[in-house]
Order: sequence, then C-alpha cells, then structure tokens
Amino acid sequence: MAKPAPAFLPAAFLDATRAIMPDHLSMDDFVTICQQPLRRSLRVNTLKISVTDFLALVKDYDWRLEPIPWCPEGFWIEREDEALRLGNAAEHLSGLFYIQEASSMLPVSALFAERPELRRVLDVAAAPGSKTTQIAALMDNQGGIVANEYSASRVKVLHANISRCGVRNVALTHFDGRVFGAALPESFDAILLDAPCSGEGVVRKDPDAMSNWSPESVTRIAQTQRELIDSAFHALAPGGVMVYSTCTLNAQENQDVVTYLLATYGDAVSIEPLTELFPDAHRASTAEGFLHVFPQIYDSEGFFVARLRKNHSVTPLAKPGYTLGKFPFSPLSAKDSAQIKQAARAAGLAWDETGRLWARDKEIWLFPAELEALIGKVRFSRIGIKLAERFTKGFRWQHEAVIALGASDPKNTFELDATLAQEWFHGRDLYPSALPQGDEFILTYQQQPLGLAKRIGSRIKNSLPRELVRDGTLDFHQ
Repeated sequence: MAKPAPAFLPAAFLDATRAIMPDHLSMDDFVTICQQPLRRSLRVNTLKISVTDFLALVKDYDWRLEPIPWCPEGFWIEREDEALRLGNAAEHLSGLFYIQEASSMLPVSALFAERPELRRVLDVAAAPGSKTTQIAALMDNQGGIVANEYSASRVKVLHANISRCGVRNVALTHFDGRVFGAALPESFDAILLDAPCSGEGVVRKDPDAMSNWSPESVTRIAQTQRELIDSAFHALAPGGVMVYSTCTLNAQENQDVVTYLLATYGDAVSIEPLTELFPDAHRASTAEGFLHVFPQIYDSEGFFVARLRKNHSVTPLAKPGYTLGKFPFSPLSAKDSAQIKQAARAAGLAWDETGRLWARDKEIWLFPAELEALIGKVRFSRIGIKLAERFTKGFRWQHEAVIALGASDPKNTFELDATLAQEWFHGRDLYPSALPQGDEFILTYQQQPLGLAKRIGSRIKNSLPRELVRDGTLDFHQ
C-alpha cells in the first residue's frame, strides 16, 4: 500500500495553533500525529441491530474493535485485510453500521448528554448523514428530524445514507442554514449546528484539506458561522439545547462564535459544561466547559464541541418574504390509510402511529407525524419515505420502504446465503437451489431486509435500484 502524502500545514496555521495549544499538550506531538493516518472507526446502527448482537455477529471476523469512550455504539476498527473496502462489507451494505470518524460522534453524544426525549430536531448542515443517522438511532425513529444541506449534490448522498440505515423520521431541506431562524422560529427541541469550517482538524484524513487555508479565509468563515448560530438560536424553542461544533481548531471559529452568541443574547443563553460527558473528557475540556479536541489527545481528528441552552425567548427575526406555493401532497383518509396499512402488512411492511400516510397523484408517502406542523412554513425536498405507487391491481412497494419497514415475519421473507447475497448486490438475478413460496417476498441476509423481489419461473428477478448496484469484490463472510 502506497505511503500517504504528508499533510500540508501552513506556517501561519502552525503559529496560530501554537498560540492556543494548552500547556499540558505538546506542539511536537500535534505536528507528528497530523502526519499519521487516521484510525478507521464505525458506529453500529441500532435502528437495525443492537450493539451486543452486532458484536456477536462479527466476533469471528478478522476485525479488532476498540470501544470509543464517548459513543456506546462507536468502535475503532482494525482488519487483517485492509485492501477490502469497509464500505463493501455486507454489514455496511445492509445498514448495520455507518463508517464515521470517532470525533464526529461527539456532537450528537453531547446533544443527547442527558438522554432527553426529543420530539423535533434540526440538523443544520447534515450531509453526508453520519450525525443525522446517529440522531435518528438515538431517537429510535420516533419524533422528527429536519436534515438540511446547502449543497445540492450532497443532498442525494444524504438521502442515500438515510435510506440505507432504515431511517424514516427525517425530512430533507436544501437551504442556506441562515433561513431557519426566520422561517421556523422556536420550532425545535434540539439543534445540531455542525458548522462549515476551515477543516483544520481533518488533515489526517485529507492531507490537502488546508491547501486553500489562510487567515483571511478563517475570518470569512467565522462571519458565516456567527450568522448560522444566530439563526439556529432563533429556531430553537425556549428550554431547548443546541450543540455547536466544528472540525477545526482555531478560536475564531470556535470559542469566539459562542462568545458572540453569549454577548448578543445575554442570559437567554447559557453554556452546559461537557467536562463529564465521558470518562477522560477533562483532557479536552476548556475552562468554559467546551470540548476542544486536539488530535493527539485521543488519536483522532481535531474537533470542537459546545453545548448551549436557550433559557427564554428573544426578539424574533423578520418573517421571510418568500412564498411557498401549493403543497403537492394530501393526507389520506382513515379508511384509505387502513386499507393501505393492511396491504403493506400482507407484503411484510409495518409501521406505528408516528407515521402518517399522504398522497401525491399515485404516490403514497409515509410522513413523520411530528413534522406535519411545519408543512406550509418551509419547502421540503422530501419528507419521510416513499412507501408505494398505487396501481389498479394494487401497490408497487418502494425499495426504501422495504429497508425501513421490512418486518421479520418468515412468511414474507426469503433468507439468502452469502453467495446469493453478493449476487443480489451485483445486480444479478438469483437462481437458488430451493425457490421461496409465493410470487413476491422480502429478501434478507443476516435477517436484514435487502429488498423486495419477485419469483419468475426458476429465478428471482433482481429489483435492486441501479444506483445501489456494486461492482468489484464484496466482503461477505461465508
């Protein structure tokens, strides 16, 4: 394996970092670790499998898993064969884990520090979806999450990861995050603002991360961050909690942004210390109670995390001037909903009362009930999951619905072995030695739904969406 290129560390950045490096940390250690490859890590997706069952499933693999202190579902991973991409492991393809950097798990752990029962959460800068799916798992797919992403190209990636992980309580938006304070004032119990930043903490993953870094660019980014945190604070309900985080190290984008919020809103905002968030958290904690994670502390990426509480309302922002147009969906009647729910159950799909059925032409969608109150206030790219398309002879159930709602009823499922499961992910039709009963069923591997399939003669027709078909070698343990 080729040796990675050395990380680019501008002299001005090193000078600035030296000036803020805590006395108990060494600048030499910082420079040394920035040139070392980043440890791989994953987070078990508890929407699909418990941590205990996941560890039992992989115990005979050549995986060495080390628990991540601040995330009970997180593990650093080492494997004998690093040439096989972790993203091509069966357990990743079926959504049992998410490949996520260890420090990146910290903001959501801070958001749920008191294990609150959250109803409605905003993730301001959500792509590629690591933190959104982490939030959804901690909410157990209950309540509702608005996951926003400003970059159009990254919205598609965000949806793909949400779908793979079986998340069904999310609505996607595509906005500049500075709109939320005016558009949805005091609408969220909790907000995660993992702000766009200069990326000083990610050089171990991307050696060129700082190729465009300059003191001037840091100043510009910090101004945007102040506007984002101001808007997010207005979108937060009184009594709610907000976590502000970045994957950068300088004070201008971190402590100074929080100080700006405190100076602007006084006793309406307070800091909630994270010193006791996990054992050893004090090694990265600041005098204010923030976590300022230099990469040498935990052998991780660099990160900054602050937890803030909104104590009371503040003067609202001016209402937005845009018009939304007609919402193209209509809620289904109780009678129609009951009929669809019965048909879905017969196909092996099930959901609880936190999901509501809406229709657009022939499409049937399952919306998170918690987010219905926001309809008409902001434009959504999509809400919940597309459940089915209605036809004269019944319904065509959608792949994302099967992944999120597929029940483990043996009458509706057909379990594949490793060889057939690989064929499925390669997009090929299947020819099992023994065919399943019935004409339509949910294919499973390791008891996880892979998709809906039809039997045609002696074969099972592959219906995996084209964008999910994988080429090359897959890592399926026989």
